[in-house]
Amino acid sequence: MDVRIFSSKVEMGGAAASVGAEKIREVLADKGEARIVMASAASQFEVVEALTEETDIAWERVTLFHLDEYIGLPGDHPASFSRFLQERFIAKLPGELRAFHAINGENEAEKECARVGALLAGETPAVAFIGVGENGHIAFNDPPADFETESPYLVVELDEVCRQQQVGEGWFPDLPSVPTHAMSMSVRQILRASRIVCVVPDERKAVAVQKTVEGEIDPDLPASALQQHEDCILFLDEPSAVLLG
Repeated sequence: MDVRIFSSKVEMGGAAASVGAEKIREVLADKGEARIVMASAASQFEVVEALTEETDIAWERVTLFHLDEYIGLPGDHPASFSRFLQERFIAKLPGELRAFHAINGENEAEKECARVGALLAGETPAVAFIGVGENGHIAFNDPPADFETESPYLVVELDEVCRQQQVGEGWFPDLPSVPTHAMSMSVRQILRASRIVCVVPDERKAVAVQKTVEGEIDPDLPASALQQHEDCILFLDEPSAVLLG
């Protein structure tokens, strides 16, 4: 795992976007099309904004996949991850994407996981832009995460730490308002990406970062699975890196 530490979130996000864009261009040049996966969270604000400003990417040959979505949440809800990607990324691109395969939170969950998973099955995304939660989750794979399933997407139950994080970040007014279940890209599917760009700011995630980098690979710390990936770059700010040895 390549760990890089920056003095500000803006610098961190710009560097992460640059590294991700580099891989997208490389795959487009080699294969003529590219697939990317994007997270939707407060930790991703700077990288998403910087990525829309990257030049010389043929976005019309790029397909975007959705990392996760709450079950039962309408697409126009302020906390909808589909809405996040539409407003903060897709609407600000200089050109149209080839496709955006959004997860519909209002569809029957198992069928929706199968539908979106079929669009991705057997494919290798060029880049997965992800983060790490306060509880060490990647996507919505809360601990203990399923490290074995080969399914691209699965239905998951959200733990209280994860749900409380959503309240703390301002997406929901209180804990009862946060959905208890979600559809999430699986750990193994995330690891299938050619490059993983993992952006993790803020001191509240310092313990999770330390365990991700220095701990054992353990389903109780889902992000530790990133240690297995040959091209995973972890972008930190100084507060999130404070506990690293």
